[in-house]
Amino acid sequence: MISVDNLSLKFGKRTLFEDVNLKFTQGNCYGVIGANGAGKSTFLKILTGEMDSTSGQINITPGQRMAVLSQDHFAFQEDEVLKTVIMGHKKLYKLMSEKDALYMKPDFSEADGNRAAELEAEFAEMDGWNAESDAAALLSGLGVEESLHYKKMKELGGDQKVRVLLAQALFGTPDILVLDEPTNDLDAETIAWLEDFLVNFKNLVIVVSHDRHFLDTVSTHIVDIDFGKINIYTGNYSYWYESSQLAAKQRTDQNKKAEEKRKELQAFIDRFSANVAKSKQATARKKMIEKLNVDEIKPSNRKYPGIIFKPEREAGDQILMTEELSLSENGTTYFKDVNLMVDKGDKIAFISRTKQAVSRFFQTIMEETKPERGSFKWGVTINKAYLPNDNSSYFNTDIKLIDWLSQYTDNQEEAYVRTFLGRMLFTGEESFKKASVLSGGEKVRCMISKMMLQNPNFLILDEPTNHLDLESIHALNNAIIEFTGTVLLSSFDHAFVQSVANRIIEFTPNGTIDRRMPYEDYLENAEIKALRDKMYAKS
Repeated sequence: MISVDNLSLKFGKRTLFEDVNLKFTQGNCYGVIGANGAGKSTFLKILTGEMDSTSGQINITPGQRMAVLSQDHFAFQEDEVLKTVIMGHKKLYKLMSEKDALYMKPDFSEADGNRAAELEAEFAEMDGWNAESDAAALLSGLGVEESLHYKKMKELGGDQKVRVLLAQALFGTPDILVLDEPTNDLDAETIAWLEDFLVNFKNLVIVVSHDRHFLDTVSTHIVDIDFGKINIYTGNYSYWYESSQLAAKQRTDQNKKAEEKRKELQAFIDRFSANVAKSKQATARKKMIEKLNVDEIKPSNRKYPGIIFKPEREAGDQILMTEELSLSENGTTYFKDVNLMVDKGDKIAFISRTKQAVSRFFQTIMEETKPERGSFKWGVTINKAYLPNDNSSYFNTDIKLIDWLSQYTDNQEEAYVRTFLGRMLFTGEESFKKASVLSGGEKVRCMISKMMLQNPNFLILDEPTNHLDLESIHALNNAIIEFTGTVLLSSFDHAFVQSVANRIIEFTPNGTIDRRMPYEDYLENAEIKALRDKMYAKS
């Protein structure tokens, strides 16, 4: 168990949160949410002892082991992958290292033998003989192939390192598990594996995530950081979200009624306060106003962007057609013989187990990459807007945001351009920020502003929820649901894809699978599962 007593954190005059009193108990999973900058990761650092609070205490049940998902992807460069995982259980790894060092001594003494016997007994008690097999099972579940288990960490790619560090945190059944954005860089199958692991995990879990489906699946409680406070609510994310929206509406309605009553009383006072005959009534109403308790709704840190994609013209019947479109590079087949007819109003989710396959397809139809063979043809009425996975090339400039966005419209009126920046929460002085200094989330919001300016009837979205907070994800999700045009998208956000897509297309090294059905039906269909495994099998 973890208890948080009178916790406060201040940076100068700014208070991030104060007077926080919480209890995290065994057997529960706590999903931590809050607007960007609210202090989610900071709170986790305080819980894990990586950072000190301004005041208050964190108390952990004595003897309980805490495991934390490491954010340093270069901390174990010279270590073997399997050993890196076992290092997650520090006591066990230290014991193993001491035991191995003893047996390697050339002058092994009787005292060494006695110490080795002690270590062996403790090692067996900690189930040390199964450590390597347990670590290997975790790695395999997280999609790290067995051929990589004995390589050094520096030989792995970034996405594989993330999986190894996640296995390290999960290893050895810790009493307390702290995970900050554990689904980053994971594919749908691996996220599903992690969800199952955490659902069956018997101890305490505290997790920060922007993945709504993940939070819904694993969370028993939601930890909400807002209003400078931290509160715990029972239930998963969707339950919290619907409840919070209802509570906010009820508070607004209550305040509206109270304010209307106040205005009614004040109008009477203003009208009759100088009238001797009515003065007693006016005084009585003034006292009523003083007693009227209007609970102001404290402004939330949460801000929802105003995303609306409004097509300038309706698309014709000819949308997009591809014929035998294929791309392979350096022995990797990204997509092969793609014969695709996109219909008007389609909202197609593209998926693949092959990294970069969908991104390369989008780059191809946007004429950023030449196909190996085949062709594609756009309808003449199509006005397309593209959100690439890698948007860095758009921001290699020191111009101000208002000038950056002005590049993409013929209407050069400052008020017009500011409107689209404002919709994506760039208000006041923020519109004069340099494009080169933006964060990942700010860049995505700028790209969405650019897309709205285009009034497109066709959207191409490559991992659009990356770097966005939950509020922006909600706004974008709703905008795509309401969009009347055609959409091609790629996303590991399960809830986003499930709520938007009416058609799933999967690229495999041996061809394409194309089904008109919801995303969850596609993933759970036994026949499709068998077909997918066959299509990914090495020729």
